[in-house]
Parts: sequence; C-alpha cells; structure tokens
Amino acid sequence: MIVLTGLNHKTAPIAVREKIFAGCQEKSDLLPALRSISGVEEVLYLSTCNRVEVIASVAEDGKAIKEISDFLARNGCLTEAESKGCFYEYRGEKAVRHLFRVASSLDSMVMGEAQILGQVKDAYRDALAKYTTGIVLNRLMHCSFRAAKRVRSETGIAVNPVSVSHAAVELAKKIFGSLDGKKILLIGAGEMAELTGQQLIEKGAKSVIIANRSLAQAELLAAKFHGEAADLDALDKKLIEADIVISSTGASDFIVTADMLRKIYHQRKNRLLFLIDIAVPRDIDPSASDLENVYLYNIDNLQDIVDENMNVRKKEAIKAEKIVDEEVARYVNWQKELESVPTIVSLRNMAGEIVQAEMEKASGWMQNLNKDDQEKIDVLVNSIVNKVLHAPVSVLKEESSDISSRDIVDAVRRLFRLD
Repeated sequence: MIVLTGLNHKTAPIAVREKIFAGCQEKSDLLPALRSISGVEEVLYLSTCNRVEVIASVAEDGKAIKEISDFLARNGCLTEAESKGCFYEYRGEKAVRHLFRVASSLDSMVMGEAQILGQVKDAYRDALAKYTTGIVLNRLMHCSFRAAKRVRSETGIAVNPVSVSHAAVELAKKIFGSLDGKKILLIGAGEMAELTGQQLIEKGAKSVIIANRSLAQAELLAAKFHGEAADLDALDKKLIEADIVISSTGASDFIVTADMLRKIYHQRKNRLLFLIDIAVPRDIDPSASDLENVYLYNIDNLQDIVDENMNVRKKEAIKAEKIVDEEVARYVNWQKELESVPTIVSLRNMAGEIVQAEMEKASGWMQNLNKDDQEKIDVLVNSIVNKVLHAPVSVLKEESSDISSRDIVDAVRRLFRLD
C-alpha cells in the first residue's frame, strides 16, 4: 500500500514547519532511518518551504504511517500541542492523488507555480541515491511527473502571473511588446525589487539601474543583475534615461513627483514613460498619470490583474484535476495488476504442471500416433487450458469497483489451492 503523511502551509504554521525542516535536515541518515521503520519497504522524503511529506510503500498499513509522523515530530522536537492537528495521512488511491496534485502544483500556496515539480524531482533523486525506492515508488514518481507535465502542457494553469512583481513585469512587456533595449529603473533595493529585477532579466531586460537611499545596498543588488547603482539624489537624471520605472520603497512620502517629471519632460524627447508603483504607501504621485506620455499603474491596478489571473487559473484547475484523475487511475490499475502477477504466474505454472503430468500418463498410447497428430493433440490441450484460464486471469487484471484486487487474488489462490 502507498501511504503519505506530512504537514503543509494549510495545516501547520511556519514556526512548526521550520522546526521539522531544521531537525530533519540535520539528520544525515534520514531516509535510511525512515526505511528502517517496521513495515516500510520503500520511502521518499519531500521538504520545501511550504511542506514536509513522507511517501512510503508499506507491506501492510498497520502502524507504519503513525510511526512516520511520530518520527517527523520527534526530529522537529515538536511539543504535543504543536503536532496536534498538523499532520495529515493518506492511504492508497488518496495518497497517490495527493502526490500527483502536489507535483502538478494544484496543492501549492500559489497554484500553478513551477518550482514544486523540480523539488519533487530532487526528492526522488535523493531517494534513488540512498537506495530507498523500488519498483512501486519508482513507477509512482514517474507517473507523478507525467501528470505534472500533462497539466502544464494541456492547461493554462501556469500561463498568467499571480504575484504582484510578476504582474508588473508582464504589464511592462505587454505595453512595450519586448523589454529588449529598454532601460529599467528600479527604485528601492528590498526583496520586492530583487524579485522584480530577476523577472525583468528573465524577460530580456539587459539594462537595469537600481536607485536606493543606501548606495551600498543598491550596489549589492546591481552586482547581481550586472546593472548600475545610483543614489536617490541622482533620480532626476536616471528618470531621463529610463523607459520603465518600478518603485518599491518603504518611504512615507512620494519619491517621484509630478513636478519632477514635468522638469525632465523635454529632455526625454516625447518618449513613453511607464511607471509601476508597487509600494504601500505609494512612492509615485498619482497626478503623474495626467502628464503626456506617462502611464502610471499602482498596486491596486496590479492586484486586479493578479485576481483576474487567479480566477483563470482556478478555471484551468478544473481541467487539471481531470488529468490527475486519469493518471491516478492509470497508476492504481498498474498497481492492481502488479498485485496479481505472482498469482497469475502460479496459476499458469499449476496448469502447465497438470498438462505435463497428464501428457506423460498418455505417452504410452500417444507414441502409436504419428508426430503430426501428437503435435495437434499438444496444441489442442494447451488451447483448452488457455481458454479455461482466460476468465480468471482477466478478472485478476481488471479493476473491480465492488471487490478489492487483494480479495480477488486471495479468492483465486484459495479456489485453485495455489498455496
């Protein structure tokens, strides 16, 4: 049986997730230790900023899943109060579906984000390197990758940006068509500026200026993007050069005023100036939008875009869930067939032994027949055996909604006395 236990951003606060993350990271023999839990045959450990999960193949469910969650709690030094209600447990098909939804980013904090699939693949590589997976989890993981790939290629779940910084960059790209050759001015050198700068570079921007109150901080960020650093005192000159300005400081007053833009209007020679203000409180004077060739968007405008895009993603998620259902069914059917393989082999071996024994009994009178007739009898006998076995073998392979595959296997083994 496949089992999965863990906690994520929906069930546990960040303080609890951090404790388990840190405790498990320090344990060099983590996967072998999980593998040594009674009943665990194969195991994989997934850890990201938003989740910690263990996926395992167990001989019998028994207490294995509870022991795994207790193991995580112990390594995270969680108190009883901290661990209470944080862990979720899935078994069988539900565990498979949860993993496929995780890999397809349907269970992520930001639905459709691309990073999670890479993290799932890294977790699988680590388990492979530690030899803690086998035929069951290997097949499971490859099926989860296929589900994620289909979700990305067959739906639009990841097409539209759902972060403010990403929406700002996409908006800039839409207005100018391409960021190639455009001069970008980032005002502020904090986390939002860094995220935005990274996305601008990914979209083709080559010339980035970082303007900040602390020139040293601006220089640090500029070095990351191979850009230029500037002090806020030089903002007037940098505004003359810029095509796109994205501002995200913690200032209490306007950094860019309408008067500042009026003074440099002629020096810009009628070039479009695209301003994106993602600061709260605002960095750019709202009246700047009244100036000719100046286009200003604030965080509320961007949030509207983000909300609209999230609604699109939610609609696409309906298609994605259907894909996950299809891939879950494929894996579950394979697993049921896998359970029945030893019984099918035993059934065919038993029939083969009976045929061989009876043919040996008949060898006395059969030797009076010519070789051609002997071969015809041999073909006939084997054909009858195959037709008799066809029905039970087919039932063993098929999925049954009324009876579990294990019950069918047990029934066949008893009926034919295979044990």
